[in-house]
Amino acid sequence: MTKIFDDPAQFADDALDGFVAANRQYVARVDGGVVRSTESPEGQVALVIGGGSGHYPAFAGLVGAGLAAGSACGNMFASPSAGQVYRVAKASQSGGGVLLSYGNYAGDVLHFGQAQDKLNAEGIETRTVLVTDDIASAPLEEIGKRRGIAGDLTVFKVAGAAAEAGLDLDEVERLAIKANHHTRSLGVAFAGCTLPGAAEPLFTVPEGMMSVGLGIHGEPGISEQPLPTASELAQLLVDGLLKDKPDAAGTRVVPILNGLGTVKYDELFLLFGRIEALLAGAGLEIVEPECGELVTSLDMSGLSLTLFWLDEELEKFWAAPADTPAFRKGNLAPRRARSVESLAEAETTPALAATPASTALAATAVDALKEVRAVVVEHEEALGKLDAIAGDGDHGIGMRRGVDAAVAAAEKSHAAGAGLEELLAAAGEQWAERAGGTSGALWGAAVAAVGRTLGSKDSYSAADAAAAVNALRDAIVDLGKAEAGDKTMVDALLPFADTFSKAIDDGGSLAGSLRAAADAAAKAADATADLSPKKGRARPLAEKSLGHPDPGAVSFGLIASRVADYAATIESS
Repeated sequence: MTKIFDDPAQFADDALDGFVAANRQYVARVDGGVVRSTESPEGQVALVIGGGSGHYPAFAGLVGAGLAAGSACGNMFASPSAGQVYRVAKASQSGGGVLLSYGNYAGDVLHFGQAQDKLNAEGIETRTVLVTDDIASAPLEEIGKRRGIAGDLTVFKVAGAAAEAGLDLDEVERLAIKANHHTRSLGVAFAGCTLPGAAEPLFTVPEGMMSVGLGIHGEPGISEQPLPTASELAQLLVDGLLKDKPDAAGTRVVPILNGLGTVKYDELFLLFGRIEALLAGAGLEIVEPECGELVTSLDMSGLSLTLFWLDEELEKFWAAPADTPAFRKGNLAPRRARSVESLAEAETTPALAATPASTALAATAVDALKEVRAVVVEHEEALGKLDAIAGDGDHGIGMRRGVDAAVAAAEKSHAAGAGLEELLAAAGEQWAERAGGTSGALWGAAVAAVGRTLGSKDSYSAADAAAAVNALRDAIVDLGKAEAGDKTMVDALLPFADTFSKAIDDGGSLAGSLRAAADAAAKAADATADLSPKKGRARPLAEKSLGHPDPGAVSFGLIASRVADYAATIESS
C-alpha cells in the first residue's frame, strides 16, 4: 500500500515534482509532464511518450538523450489530457516533427489524438505509433485491439535511437511500427495494487492462486490458476509468447523480464535464469536482455515477460546508446543544458460578447455543475469499486478530479463576467485537463459542445435545450466512437437524449422532460450489466464485467438524475 503522501489527489504531481528535483541533469518540468533539460539538435524528430502516473520508470524516467524528448504525465493510471500532451510536445519539438507513442488505451488514444490534430493544425507534423504488445488482451487476428504494457520500452527505445541518429519522421515512424510488430508480452500478478489514499487494493488474488494476463493500470488478469513454481511460471510465459511470435521472427531475441512493483530483484533474477534456459532450448540466441523494474503498476505484486524479436536493423537501434534517469546504455557525449520556459496560465477574462440572458444562464450553469459535483462526490467510492471489477478502479476519482476542475473554472469565468458559451468552454477544457482518461475527454467535449450550441442569445427556449442535449450526445459519440451495446456511457446517453427530445416535442416542461430522460438513462445503465464490453479497459475482461453495470453509464445516469432534480427546484421556485 502507498503510505507516503500528503494529499492523495496531489500524489502524481507531487511525485513528479520530486522526480524532477532528483534528476535535473536530465529533465525539466513543464505544465503537463517533463521534457529534456538538455539541448537536442535542430531538426531532430521529437519522440513524445506518456500515459498515467504510477508506472515508473515509465514514462518520465525514459526522457533523455537516445530515447524520449518528453513525456506527458497523467494522474494515477489516467491518461494525460490533450492539453498536457500538446504542451509537452510543443516544449519538446526541435523542428523535425513529433512522433507520439503510447500504450493502446482508449483514454490515451482520445487525448493524444486531439493533441496530434492541434499540433498538425499549427504546422508541427505529428504522427502516432500505438504499442500493442499484450497477447492476453486480444487474439492475434485482432492485434490492433491489444493494449500496450512493458513492450512500450522496445518501441520507445528503437524510435528514440532512430531520432537520435538523425533519421526523418517517416523513418522514425516506420521503425517504431516495426518494433511494435516484433514485440510480444504476457504478465501475471500475485496481488493487486492500491491507489494512494485507498483502503484496499483494486483487485485481489485468492490465496495460493495467480492472475494471468493482467494490465498495468490495476486491471485484474483474464484468468486465475494455482500458484506455480518458478520453473512452471517460466514455462507458462515462454510457451505463451513463442506461440504468438511475429511473422518473419528470426532466432535472435531480447527478453525483458519486468517487475511490476513489489517482486524483488532476487526473485526476478531466479526466474530470468529459468527463462533464458527455455529460450536457449528453443534454439534462440539471447541479445542484450533486461531484467528489473521497467514498467510498474504502483505496488502490484507481479511481473511480465516481453520478447523482442530482432533483425539487423532493429538490433542496431536497440543496442544504440541512451542516457535517461532510468535507462542507460552505452556512452553519449555530454549535452548542453537548455532553458525551459514554463507555460503560465493566462488570467480568465471575457473574450466573447455575452447577452444578459447568456450571462444569467451562465450563473445557472455554475449551480448545475455544483450539483453534478455533489453527486459525483457522493458516489465516488462506489464508482471506483465498480470500475475495479473489470478496469483500473479510477473512474470515481477521475470524475471527481474532472468535475472539481470544471466547477473551479466555471466560477472563475462567472466572476470575470463570462457568458454561457465561454464559461462552459472553460469548464469543459478543465474537466478534460484534470480528469484524464476516456471519461475526462468525453465529458470535457460534451460540456463545451453544450456551450457552443446555446451560444449567446437574447432568450432561450425548450428547442434550445433539446439542441443542447443533442449536441452533448453527438460530442460524446463522435469523439468516443462507441455505439449502443458496446457497454459504455453511450448506452445510457442515447436513451436519455431520445427520451428528452421526444418529451420536449410533445410539449413537456424542461424539468419534466429531464426527469423522464434521466429515468430512461438510469434504467439503461442498469441494463448494461447484461452486456459484454466491446471498448475500453474492460474489454479484455468481458467475463468479469458480465453481471455488473458499466461505470460510465452508471455515473451518467446519476448525473442526469441530479440535474433533473435541480431543474425541478428551479421550475418550482
